Amino acid sequence: MYPIELVKPMEKDLTDFGFQPISSPEDVDTLLSDDNGTVLVVVNSVCGCAAANARPAAKMAMQNEKTPAKAVTVFAGVDKAATDKAREYMLPFPPSSPSMALFKDGKLVHMIERHHIEGRSAQMIAENLVEAFNVHC
Repeated sequence: MYPIELVKPMEKDLTDFGFQPISSPEDVDTLLSDDNGTVLVVVNSVCGCAAANARPAAKMAMQNEKTPAKAVTVFAGVDKAATDKAREYMLPFPPSSPSMALFKDGKLVHMIERHHIEGRSAQMIAENLVEAFNVHC
């Protein structure tokens, strides 16, 4: 678990942009239920090498004409129970942080794992998300 003082600015980077923070497994279940439309889940992370581009990419993608009905974030290493529950919905993909998952009516329709984020610009990651938004939202 990371000290809250360390992660708060990283969390605010998304929540100040309108991403809803999720901190309980019950909230994850509610958001990812079968009839909840489209939901983008960003597994936020302290990792500077990947998360530094993941957060800006998520924000850029949300400026697209088509976007998910909801955008939420869980913080790996902070909200352990909520992150673990979100990762259950992301199976068969292994735990990865940062990562981004797009759900439609409770089904995983697009996944961006850490290895899709590392070494890529925020613009490239955003374009990947936008393509998924245009297809599923």
